[in-house]
Amino acid sequence: MKKTLILLIILSGLYSCKQHDKFHVRGEVKDAKGEMLYFEHSELMKTTVIDSVKLSAEGKFSFKSARPAYPDFYRLRLDNKIITFAVDSCEDISIEAKSDKFATDYTLTGSETSLLIQKLRKSVMNIQIKANELTSKLSETEQKEKIAEIEKDIEVHKDMARKLILQNPRSAAAYFALYQKVNNTYLFSPYVKEDKPYCAAVATAYNAFMPDYDRTKNIYNLVMDAIKTEREQKNKEAWNEVLANASTGYIDIVLPDKKNVERKLSALQGKVVLIDFSAYESKESVDYTFSLRDLYNKYHNRGFEIYQISLDQNKLLWQQAVANIPWICVRDENGPNAKCAETYNVSSIPTSFLMNRKGTIIGRSFGFDELKKEIEKNL
Repeated sequence: MKKTLILLIILSGLYSCKQHDKFHVRGEVKDAKGEMLYFEHSELMKTTVIDSVKLSAEGKFSFKSARPAYPDFYRLRLDNKIITFAVDSCEDISIEAKSDKFATDYTLTGSETSLLIQKLRKSVMNIQIKANELTSKLSETEQKEKIAEIEKDIEVHKDMARKLILQNPRSAAAYFALYQKVNNTYLFSPYVKEDKPYCAAVATAYNAFMPDYDRTKNIYNLVMDAIKTEREQKNKEAWNEVLANASTGYIDIVLPDKKNVERKLSALQGKVVLIDFSAYESKESVDYTFSLRDLYNKYHNRGFEIYQISLDQNKLLWQQAVANIPWICVRDENGPNAKCAETYNVSSIPTSFLMNRKGTIIGRSFGFDELKKEIEKNL
């Protein structure tokens, strides 16, 4: 009987929501007689006025609008003072405020998400007030003290926002937190290492539940671009390190071979060396290995060596595969995540580097015909 009653209450709520298919925001603004109150939709790229009312002495207002397809942001605007709230269904939101403190000291009911947004906005507004106090009239010491105070407040705010994001990354409040600004600068950025996990959490949650939403596409693309930019920067730094190493012209690798004997790449200096990153578990391994064997058989006696770093995940498979391999074959326990692969900017396999007798890398991933020519040239 109890379960039936609960079910009826839920169905009743759903039916009511479907019947109206609208949300409602109402309330009153004191001391605002004759002022215009605007009800607006804060879209991704623009803000649209939905309705407006000239407030009477009582200051009461009532607006309705169609429920959004996805959780979205709306606002009430009195002159240049704004109250932002979120809607994701057919909420009935009540707001009471005074004209002079319209944007800060309002009372809101009917939306827990909007209460979190109010908390976030008030925190940032207080920081912005302090930022506005930074003027040339302050002494250098006073400016430094004020900046230190602002930085501390920003960190306190961001700590609050981080907790809010992790509690529910798919909420409108979590999304809102990522786009707050002080002095027109975002407090969170996916391009900042410490911020990226929180931006990624929201992007992932939105993409999982609302993949077609324009806000989802916006934040998801932003985070993916940040990841790509970071990866490209790391790859560039790693490659520059390989090419510009002051002492050897390459970065040394020390890994165990099939007999668990540590083999150093640097021990081969004086020979022409093919540094090869590959995996025996890949589909192309057999043909690729035969091609390497041809090179080894043809040039080994003239001072050519292969230093092969296997990125196989399966150690047993690797041991069996390299049992009869004549060149140096080592393996990192981390497989595809090997540090040396990252250092050498290896993003796909096979990837190879040719190193001359002086220890200078002269090229990367030559085709086998071109590789033969380069080996001949450097022997």
